[in-house]
Amino acid sequence: MSYRVAVRALCEFSAKEGDLDLRFTPSPTAQEGIIGHQRVVARRGPGYEAEISLEGQYGALQVRGRADGYDPLLNRLEEIKTHRGDLARQPLNHRQLHWAQAKVYGWLLCQQRQLDGINLALVYLDVDSDTQTLIEQHLSAQALEEFFNAQCRVFLQWAEQQMQRIALRDAGLQALSFPHGQFRRGQRDLAETVYKAVSTGRCLMAQATTGIGKTLGTLFPLLKAMVPQQLDKVFFLTAKTPGRALGLEALQQVHGSAPELALRSLELVARDKACEFPGTACHGDACPLAKGFYDRLPAARQAAQAVTLLDKAALREVALAHQVCPYYLGQEMARWVDVLVADYNYYFDQSALLHGLAQVNQWRVAVLVDEAHNLVERARQMYSASLDQWQLQALRRSKPQGLTSALDRLNRQWNALHKAQQVPYRVVDELPEALLKALQNCIGLIQEQLNQQPAGIDPALLQFFFDALQFLRVSELFDAHFIFDITTREATGKRTLSTLCLRNVVPAAQIGPRIAATRSTTLFSATLSPRRYYADLLGMPADTAWLDVASPFAAEQLRVQVVSHVSTRFQQRAASMAPIVELISAQYAGQPGNYLAFFSSFDYLQQVAERLAATHPQIVQWRQAPGMDETQRQGFLARFEPDGCGIGFAVLGGAFAEGVDLPGTRLIGAFVATLGLPQVNPVNEQIRQRMAQLFGAGFDYTYLYPGVQKVIQAAGRVIRGTADRGMVMLIDDRFAEARVQQMFPSWWAPQ
Repeated sequence: MSYRVAVRALCEFSAKEGDLDLRFTPSPTAQEGIIGHQRVVARRGPGYEAEISLEGQYGALQVRGRADGYDPLLNRLEEIKTHRGDLARQPLNHRQLHWAQAKVYGWLLCQQRQLDGINLALVYLDVDSDTQTLIEQHLSAQALEEFFNAQCRVFLQWAEQQMQRIALRDAGLQALSFPHGQFRRGQRDLAETVYKAVSTGRCLMAQATTGIGKTLGTLFPLLKAMVPQQLDKVFFLTAKTPGRALGLEALQQVHGSAPELALRSLELVARDKACEFPGTACHGDACPLAKGFYDRLPAARQAAQAVTLLDKAALREVALAHQVCPYYLGQEMARWVDVLVADYNYYFDQSALLHGLAQVNQWRVAVLVDEAHNLVERARQMYSASLDQWQLQALRRSKPQGLTSALDRLNRQWNALHKAQQVPYRVVDELPEALLKALQNCIGLIQEQLNQQPAGIDPALLQFFFDALQFLRVSELFDAHFIFDITTREATGKRTLSTLCLRNVVPAAQIGPRIAATRSTTLFSATLSPRRYYADLLGMPADTAWLDVASPFAAEQLRVQVVSHVSTRFQQRAASMAPIVELISAQYAGQPGNYLAFFSSFDYLQQVAERLAATHPQIVQWRQAPGMDETQRQGFLARFEPDGCGIGFAVLGGAFAEGVDLPGTRLIGAFVATLGLPQVNPVNEQIRQRMAQLFGAGFDYTYLYPGVQKVIQAAGRVIRGTADRGMVMLIDDRFAEARVQQMFPSWWAPQ
């Protein structure tokens, strides 16, 4: 059995040492790196060779990669790197890693072309100043071979362990049975379709109600497909923390049914959730877990790979036992596990770790997207950016050393944008190149300061730096799928300031290629209709399969009542309150129990709840409040006790409208007093116009589909199992419209 490794992965494993040090980052974007490489290559002579495919063997280890460039006349192989800031401040272990890559490529080229020796060069291009720094050394083929063999020996010890484990894993997966013996109704259909999709290399969109076990019904078939489809990784991606918990629970069920299974899984969490020293910079001079990180990493890695399920707690335990950073140990272990449970952004974001690793290592991956109806809005957020001039003014008042003139220049360009603006909100067709250039200049100067004194940077300046970086990165993607708008308002002294926003409207161009790069991606949710809406906005492949899983629930389990004599439109909101209170109180009097009541805003919620409290004080109630933390949210849900009585007031689309499990008598009904349509405002109207241009369905794509999807999700809190019984009252005259009811689950029988 042979083991394949990319040159970069080999060197990152074997050649890194010393401290974890992020002072020379953030580096240029991937797009800037590509353009920078092209600029360097374009300046070379006519015989220059770029992107040379190389490979070599060491025992069972096959090493492959692409060298950046080779000049046959100079016998010089170049490793090209782009950077920002003073190169003299580059951490030593970064340079060591670059030399290691150059040396491995150097040996592979010497071997391929029978060279006795070669000139190796690190070529550093500053993407801001466009200047090159070339560092060169000559090495014999023998010295390079010795270096190559030494790196491979280190890696091969680990690789042999991995090969043994993978052989055991594969045998275990082939013998693996479904953990519960029998599939639930609908679950088998889902599992079989997921298996067929990955077997044929197609993607799948699956709509399936809660209660059939979607998590295990999608994860299990991919585990069974790992061996026959030669999958390197399975990514289980979620929108929220409860989704990650469900993914981990499904994996625990698999291991519970097969304790000897040599499968390895990892939960990835955000850096701020994993950091042991919040507010501390990520380098050895500031953080004790960054000091000597790469020296202690091998032992930590060895201990971590022995743990079957590395959730947040288990990973932290291993990391602290070896005094390394839990977050970056997780980043390392992502390379060596089989299943990764993570947020959407770990694969779909611009600088996503898992997508980057999959590309570099040429992994064959299958992706599961849990609660996939959330991906449209989340993807839009990932590829949007905004800049607030109020933030800039605060920085200018603080007069940061060395930045005053650059910030003033940026402010002048900013003022020029909205100087002639007659209305508060305006959409601009073209990006302001002069402002982007001034912004880039500010970023370069702040980067210099970060390199020089990373611990002493003002937090406000650092926040501006990250916001500006995101704005520039998104600006590189700008096309007809984005809106660039300027919103102005008067500040003190009648001075006009503005907010600049790059809004991603259709993320298909960003998300589609990520999906296409997988062996198979399955999007699953209880609300994935209309199919074309999600397929259009997410860029699903044309041959994507569709499955609408038959519900295990019957119409008689859920009484769906449409109240069409009440309007919850903003203009009729005041008139709607008395009838809504009467509807809620009458239902409660006829059948006491626990209910959820959903409204379009906190203000509307508050007014109805207060009126109910005044007219029916005997009804116990509790209310969602803006900005509730995890403890407060748990407290809200804890009020829904079995056989309890009371009404919880919540906002539609908020924390309690999806991903909440209140089975049995913990929840017997829900009132939805809104159609859930997004607010009509200048931004949404621009999105509606753009949707009409692109898809011919502006209102539906902007308002109707997202709104009704939220309603169905909220109503889905009531029936959680085949033994549950309950009711949903849909309060608004528009719920009686045929086009709205066409979007309801097929098992509903609205009255």
